[in-house]
Amino acid sequence: MAAACFLLLLLPLISAQTYRWGPCPTPKVQPGFNLQQYLGRWYEIEKLPASFERGKCIEANYSVRKDGTIQVLNSQFYKDKVRVAEGTAVVQDLREPAKIGVSFSYFTPYSPYWILTTDYTSLSVVYSCTDILRIFHVEYAWILGRSRFLPPETEQYARDVLSNEGVDMFRMQATDQTGCKDD
Repeated sequence: MAAACFLLLLLPLISAQTYRWGPCPTPKVQPGFNLQQYLGRWYEIEKLPASFERGKCIEANYSVRKDGTIQVLNSQFYKDKVRVAEGTAVVQDLREPAKIGVSFSYFTPYSPYWILTTDYTSLSVVYSCTDILRIFHVEYAWILGRSRFLPPETEQYARDVLSNEGVDMFRMQATDQTGCKDD
């Protein structure tokens, strides 16, 4: 009974997310991942719904800080304004450098940011999942590009990567990258 009440309280918080029953899956990540090659600007091509990403022209820029952590600058155009969120990313286990942790607040733990595949120059496929009491999980997935638009065959390849890892593609949605102002 208490678990059911807890779930009912959480549902409004996750309504703009993708949640599924059971614990998080453990997809394969990019072997031999090279963080230095991954740094720089990535544009969001498609994603699973995320309450913190409702705008257009969504992009992320990764750079190394002096302390060795990774600065994450996410930006989007929302409600007639560019909105920027700064976070920190860390490689939590050097044996698995494609499994990065990202946090946008000193008060929140690092969330998984797993690079499933990347060629570093055009495409990255990213997955994140958080268990809620191992009863259900909240998942995110992103298809990112070094340019605002990818060829259809590249997008299909990225969708196939996610689908082959068990990600439900039904809720994937394209990000509007039209009319964006580039630096």
